[in-house]
Amino acid sequence: MGDTSIDPARRVRVMQSFGAPRPTTNPYIHMLDAALAEAPGVEHLRFDRRRALLGRYDAIHFHWPETLLGGSTRLKAWARRVYARALLSRLRLTNVAVIRTVHNVELPKDVTRAERRMLEGIERRTDYRILLNEQTRVDGASTVIPHGHFRDWFARDGDTTPDPQTIGFVGLVRRYKGVEGLIQAFGATRTGHPHWRLRIAGNPSSAELADQLRTLAAGDERIAFDLRFLAEADFAAAIARVRGLVLPYRFMHNSGVVLAALSLGRPVLVPQNEVNAALADEVGPGWVHMFAGELDARDLESFMAAVAGDPPAAPDLSVRDWTRTGMLHAAAYADAVAARRTRAPERVR
Repeated sequence: MGDTSIDPARRVRVMQSFGAPRPTTNPYIHMLDAALAEAPGVEHLRFDRRRALLGRYDAIHFHWPETLLGGSTRLKAWARRVYARALLSRLRLTNVAVIRTVHNVELPKDVTRAERRMLEGIERRTDYRILLNEQTRVDGASTVIPHGHFRDWFARDGDTTPDPQTIGFVGLVRRYKGVEGLIQAFGATRTGHPHWRLRIAGNPSSAELADQLRTLAAGDERIAFDLRFLAEADFAAAIARVRGLVLPYRFMHNSGVVLAALSLGRPVLVPQNEVNAALADEVGPGWVHMFAGELDARDLESFMAAVAGDPPAAPDLSVRDWTRTGMLHAAAYADAVAARRTRAPERVR
């Protein structure tokens, strides 16, 4: 195969699976885009359909590969699937290193059978994985690069004084996030804590779910909803206005909302698991509180008592600095490309 080494004087050319960030783009992508543009040793390429298919690059980095597949119409969805198949064929026939950040431990379930096969094809072709925490288990080459913080991103929104009697849920409202259980647990505090308030803000996955939440909260004037897609400033404000955030997910592994809350100086109540326990140790006492099993009124009472005073120090997010994140990505890209160049391209299957 010839010399597979990388010229140390040349930057590794890496294409991302995202294009130029827009105002509605996930802040994680905004921050990573800026960090990679400054990272030494990397030629940072935003996604371009023609260049991805025909251009020269050393590696492609997928985040949520399912975003390549969907479409607002059947024709657009079909065209995207055809393009994704062509791109996957190109990757199978070349020595481009394929890198994927494991944002979610499982492939999405709300996709068609054809889309599922495409995602499985990308998964099989992946050479190297970037994990967001030490607790994620994968086969093959990988490295851990913690999810960066949002302190700088939200600094422009200014300081907001929280309401000491209010807790909240903020983020996309999905059934697996347990918002129904939160409403029921909060409802059980009505007699003992009539002055408490619960604010639920975020876009629900369906009108049916929104109606169900309102029905569960009926008669409890302490509960308020803001069920819509939250612009960035509204998202930050919804977190900043509450004393603490309650995220009773039925399954939680990586959560950008938790890091957003900590970046804004708001403690969180989350399910007890290995990932959240490690995060609690990392950021210091008083910030990450946990509950076991199903959330109930006693968990909320304990949380409200714990957050009545300020924690002893600000959360320690030093390992989540974005300059460090960019440098760690650069090192991962170099490792992935070097490893891939020792392997032969796969045949199209």
